[in-house]
Amino acid sequence: MTRYNFIAIEGNIGAGKTSLATMIAEGYNARLILEQFEENSFLPKFYKEPDKYAFPLEMSFMASRYQQLKDQLGTMDLFKSFVISDYFIVKSLIFAKKNLPLDEFKLYTSFFNIIYQQLPKPDLLVYLYVDTERLLTNIKMRGRPYEQDIKDEYLNKIQEGYLEYIKQQNGLRILILDTNSIDFVNCKEDYNKVLQIIDKDYPLGVHRITF
Repeated sequence: MTRYNFIAIEGNIGAGKTSLATMIAEGYNARLILEQFEENSFLPKFYKEPDKYAFPLEMSFMASRYQQLKDQLGTMDLFKSFVISDYFIVKSLIFAKKNLPLDEFKLYTSFFNIIYQQLPKPDLLVYLYVDTERLLTNIKMRGRPYEQDIKDEYLNKIQEGYLEYIKQQNGLRILILDTNSIDFVNCKEDYNKVLQIIDKDYPLGVHRITF
C-alpha cells in the first residue's frame, strides 16, 4: 500500500468513503484525513431549502476542505506510512456545478481555480461506484437526520457529476471500483479484495474494476 504517498477515496453520498479510508488507515498506519462535514451549519438548511442555501454551503465547504488539506498535507508525519483521505478537493467543484445556477457557478469556479493549484493531487484517486438504490439504503441505515429526505434524483445528479469529471481527466491516476456486489465493511474477504485491487501500480488514466 505504500507505493502511493497520497490516496483519496471518493464517491457519492453513502458510498462508504469514510469507512474504507478509516479501515485502510487503521490497517496500514496511515495518516487519516476525514472531511468535517458535520461542522457545516449550512448542510441541514440546504437539504430543506437548496435554492436559498446552495451558494453559502458550497463556499463554506470549499473553504474548510482547502484549509484542512493545506494544513494536513503541508506537514510530514514520520510515524505514518502514507496519507489517505475520504475526499478530494475536486468534489467541491462537482457538487457546486450540480447545485448552483450558472452565474453563481462561474463565480465559484474562479475561487476554486485559485485554491486548486495550491494543493497536491492524490497519487491515486479511488472512486466507489454504487447504484442509487443501495446508496439510499446506506443513507437510511446510518441515520443522519438531515440526510433522510435526500431524493434519488439528487443522488443521480451527483453521480453524473463525478463521472463527467472522471471522463475528462488524463493527468490523474483514477480507479473506479464498482462495489455493488460486495460489502467491504462487514465482510473481511470483500475488504481484502478491495485492498488487493488498490495495491497495484496503475499508470495515469482511468481504470475500472467490477467485483
